[in-house]
Amino acid sequence: MKLSGDLLAFSARIGHSFRRPELLVRALTHSSLSSPTRPDNQRLEFLGDRVLGLVMAEALLAADKAASEGQLAPRFNALVRKEACAEVARQIDLGEVLKLGRSEMTTGGRRKDALLGDAMEAVIAAVYLDAGFAAARDMVLRLWGARIGTVEADARDPKTALQEWAQARGLPPPAYAEVSREGPDHQPTFTIEARLATGEAAAATAGSKRHAEQAAAKALLERVEGAG
Repeated sequence: MKLSGDLLAFSARIGHSFRRPELLVRALTHSSLSSPTRPDNQRLEFLGDRVLGLVMAEALLAADKAASEGQLAPRFNALVRKEACAEVARQIDLGEVLKLGRSEMTTGGRRKDALLGDAMEAVIAAVYLDAGFAAARDMVLRLWGARIGTVEADARDPKTALQEWAQARGLPPPAYAEVSREGPDHQPTFTIEARLATGEAAAATAGSKRHAEQAAAKALLERVEGAG
């Protein structure tokens, strides 16, 4: 099998030349386009998730030799969660080479965090199967790059931190309310407000309710901590 021009360009972006090109094709094939003769990337995603986890665990241990398990766990979660994988996928334009069925094509599949994150994990597995763990590790460390060194800021979950702030002051948990939803069904944007029982509030807009809630919580937490 020979790779098409766009897949050769993608291989160059991730820094790996495939000896078994069919692995890359499978890694980029979503279940909406699969068939008995065209397997999808779900099994590779399962494997890639584990390879990514091992790479990140090693990298975090090497980066901070004094960190406790309690410190390492949230950093690890921030680096391997689906949103982080999707961000890396966007960085290398993975969405442009995803092989999708018509249903996913018409609903903005190339931009969805879940599809991008899954495919990124599948690509990691494809490199692992093609050339071994060292090659997969080198690619992951290259693509995740500075995220590993700056993960401490990302590891702090804003909603959890805001709830802890409220509980420490005898307040009930923050409330989250959808202020508005705009855009087409396949690419909506949500504005969510986070509000404390004291009346302090902050709002944020994002492409998913979860991201908007996190951003609103972060904004509110920064406001109340700054006021304190």
